[in-house]
Amino acid sequence: MHDTAPPPAPGTDPAEAHLAEARGKVQRYLSAPRTMLVGGAWVPAVSGRTFDTLDPATGTVLTQVSDGDAADIDRAVAAARRAFQDSRWRRMSPMDRGLLLHRIADLIEANADELALLESRDNGKPVSVARAVDVGTSVKLFRYFAGWPSKIEGSTIPVSPRGGMRVLNYTTHQPVGVVGLIVPWNFPMSMACWKLAPALAMGCTVVLKPAAETPLSTLRLAEILTESGLPDGVVNVVTGGAAAGAALAAHDDVDKIAFTGSTETGRAVIRAAAGNLKKVSLELGGKSPNIVLPDADPQSVAEAAAQAIFFNQGQVCTAGSRLYVHDAIYDDVVDAVAEQARKIVIGPGSDPATEMGPLVSARHHDTVSSYIESGRQQGARLATGGRRPELASPYDGGYFLEPTVFAEAGQGMRIVQEEIFGPVLAALRWSDVDDLVTKANDTPFGLSAGIWTSDLGHAHRIADDLQAGTVWINCFNVTDPASPFGGFKQSGWGREMGRKVLDLYTEVKSVWVNLD
Repeated sequence: MHDTAPPPAPGTDPAEAHLAEARGKVQRYLSAPRTMLVGGAWVPAVSGRTFDTLDPATGTVLTQVSDGDAADIDRAVAAARRAFQDSRWRRMSPMDRGLLLHRIADLIEANADELALLESRDNGKPVSVARAVDVGTSVKLFRYFAGWPSKIEGSTIPVSPRGGMRVLNYTTHQPVGVVGLIVPWNFPMSMACWKLAPALAMGCTVVLKPAAETPLSTLRLAEILTESGLPDGVVNVVTGGAAAGAALAAHDDVDKIAFTGSTETGRAVIRAAAGNLKKVSLELGGKSPNIVLPDADPQSVAEAAAQAIFFNQGQVCTAGSRLYVHDAIYDDVVDAVAEQARKIVIGPGSDPATEMGPLVSARHHDTVSSYIESGRQQGARLATGGRRPELASPYDGGYFLEPTVFAEAGQGMRIVQEEIFGPVLAALRWSDVDDLVTKANDTPFGLSAGIWTSDLGHAHRIADDLQAGTVWINCFNVTDPASPFGGFKQSGWGREMGRKVLDLYTEVKSVWVNLD
């Protein structure tokens, strides 16, 4: 988009004027149906079908989006294959590729207000969260991975072949090829960039499928990628539902799939990918234990525990959804967490006062509500929340849900064992640390965990016993592009971010040279 606006009137706050300009851009963006990016061109679906993308705060239509399927995946994969074989991309120097990624980061930052507003409208989250987390993280990811193309090195290996032959043996790292990226709706733009930045840094080409619930910020990001000078076909975006995702995962000319989403869908991705044995990486569900030791300060822990579960409406794979509190301070902590929950301001993401927006869809609202009913039926005590809040029109039709705290939850309850992916906390008591660790590990997931204590030695010992890819001590939900992220058990395969993720987008080649 290249909209221009008249200069602000004298005395106008520049920041407010810039935000007003961004709002105008978003309104214009939503005023027309959105198509897909294939081979550098914006095209409708082959079938001509579209679907509505909705505003979760009101339940009303934002705009129409092309509804892609297998035919659209075919042409996008073909475009990505052509771009991968084209010397403009394949032979681009590492330094130039790094400069291109820096340019993308600069363009994302320059359009940050517009992207945040669009993310908030499509997903429902507070615009402040979209600005700081979704957009801010995307900028950091591209800047971090922009430094890697010029730093990937091979090795020379002192081999000892038969017959005394003198040889030189060395390794190189080469891009894996065409990769399919399937991303979720909870952090639409930043999750796309978690995968895009390392894939592009390593020289791969991409077919990206955003979630059907939240395609808009990814489509706007695709415009920014084309503006950056990225060669046509290096990144292609196909919007649509499960049919498009299944076709991408199964496609025989895709070399790798990177998927973030539910564990159930992850299993389907694995099955679909088996046809040509493409590489697969998965970042899946979680049911993270947040552990409170008896020496922790109840009020400080309560504030952090509320943030751990209610951030982004609880729609976070790492959400601290199981709160294990020592008997000695259990009542104090749970009462304080419930009080924190009652203070949270619920409303549309566009309102600066909003601290928690709606859930992403009516379907998801029904799912989360069914878990709340299950908690009641299985005997947990509802300490607060559990209902749809009363909001004035037009937000009375939105997918809002009060932040919910269950006390006296039991280890076998569904609200303790299953990923809810919503603002629902289950608080459990503990007294014996060995039993605590056993219960903390007693789910199919192993994504993350938190520990709260002033005894760091004890914290380190517990952390060592937890089956989790990330353990936070006296903090929660802290990430950085330089640090690897992923899970144990059914929480996934492989690691996102950091040096480790680059292995997912490269192949190692061993070269032997006879020197005799």
